[in-house]
Amino acid sequence: MTRKRFDLIVFDWDGTLMDSTATIAACIQAAARDLGLKVPSREQASFVIGLGLQEALQAALPDLDPRRYPLLVERYRYHYLTKDKGLTLFDGVRDMLSDLSQRGYFLAVATGKSRVGLNRALDAANLLSVFDATRCADETFSKPHPAMLQELTRELGQDMGRTVMIGDTTHDLQMAINAGAAGVAVRYGAHASPQLDALQPLYAAPSVPELHQWLLDNA
Repeated sequence: MTRKRFDLIVFDWDGTLMDSTATIAACIQAAARDLGLKVPSREQASFVIGLGLQEALQAALPDLDPRRYPLLVERYRYHYLTKDKGLTLFDGVRDMLSDLSQRGYFLAVATGKSRVGLNRALDAANLLSVFDATRCADETFSKPHPAMLQELTRELGQDMGRTVMIGDTTHDLQMAINAGAAGVAVRYGAHASPQLDALQPLYAAPSVPELHQWLLDNA
C-alpha cells in the first residue's frame, strides 16, 4: 500500500489518547496542597503535562526547595494512583488505532509517563499489542528533547521525514520540530489552541474522529 506522507505515526498518551488532563492537573494541585504550598492554577498545572514528572512538578512549582521535590512526586503519585483506574480513552481512539494498524502503519507512543505508568495504562486499556514501540520520560530525555522520536525511528527502522508526532501540547510539537518530524496537534487536551497554532502544526484536530479522518486523507 502506497503511503501519502508517513509510515510511522507517534502519539502522545495523556490528553491525546487518554482523557486524563483534568485528573493530572487536579493531582498536581492536590500534591501542592498536601505540602502546604501555593496551589498552581488549573492552567499552570495543565501546561506542564507531557513533561517527565520531575520536570513537570519543577515547572509547576518552580520556587520549591529542590530537596522537597521527591516528596511532592510521592504525593502526586499517591493521588494519581487513586484515580487512574477511572480514566478512559477519548471516544474514537480504539477504532482509530485499530484502523491505522490494519492499514499497515507503524504506531508508537512517546509520553511523559513513566514506563510502569504507561504499561499499566496500556494494559488497562487493552492496547499493549497495538503499538510497535513506546518511549517514556524515565527512559530517555524528556520532551521537547528529540531523543524519544530519534530512538523510536531507529528501533523501528523508519525515516524521520516520514514520521508524524501527534500531541495535545507544545512540548509534543516542539519535540517534532527538534527531531525533524512532522507535527499534528489535537485541540481537546492540555494546551490552548493559540499556543499550539504558534508552532504551525500540519493540522490541529478538534476531535479524535476528525484526527482519524485527516490521517486517512493525508497520511
